[in-house]
Amino acid sequence: MEKDAKTKENYPVGLGQKPHILVIDDDARIRDLVVRYLSEHDFVVISACDAREAREALAQFEVDALVVDVMMPGETGFVFLKSLRDGGNDVPAIMLTARGEVDDRIEGLEAGADDYLSKPFEPRELVLRLHAILKRGMAAREDLYQRFRIGSWVFDGERALLRGDDGDDMKLTAMEVSLIKALGAQAGEPVSRDDLAAACGVDAGERTVDVQVTRLRRKIEADTKAPRYLQTVRGQGYLLRVDGI
Repeated sequence: MEKDAKTKENYPVGLGQKPHILVIDDDARIRDLVVRYLSEHDFVVISACDAREAREALAQFEVDALVVDVMMPGETGFVFLKSLRDGGNDVPAIMLTARGEVDDRIEGLEAGADDYLSKPFEPRELVLRLHAILKRGMAAREDLYQRFRIGSWVFDGERALLRGDDGDDMKLTAMEVSLIKALGAQAGEPVSRDDLAAACGVDAGERTVDVQVTRLRRKIEADTKAPRYLQTVRGQGYLLRVDGI
């Protein structure tokens, strides 16, 4: 681990701080390559060889993004990331794996990944994708004004969460925040999948947007088969019904 990694007890705040990345991969050669390359490109890098080590690192350090291998012994990257999301951890994550099929990419997105990069890959592309998801996350945090009601939930753009009428909070990923904001900006009107994909900063096409909408419906709808708030408009895209705050 880098000696200047930020701990939970001493987390510097301010502009210009280097992003902190946790790389999780059981292949020592690839892990060392990624750590070295990211370190040379102004990232502070922490590494782990499996999900157990990754949890230990996350308990001790604050990180800005994850690079997660899928095919690890024991707990896979899919299972690990889903457990983080289920526990309310919304740190941006890129899935890094040799499995490049469409179904595997969809499984990664359903687990809560923000992006997906197949091996073999160019380290430079990983850097660009990390900057992209970090930028999306920063944009989501910087927008302090988008706040509206969706059924029994209030969307809080400042804190990147949904607050329930019962007082419970539900954390959102950076991509989910971008999706809600794009839909909320045109509330009551259909927004095309292409426009939603652009707003979310993804290039995986309509299927990616569909997966994110499905994930979001599970969070806000009482009945996902008959959604009241996040609706499909055939041939046009998706529509979000909101109430003002």
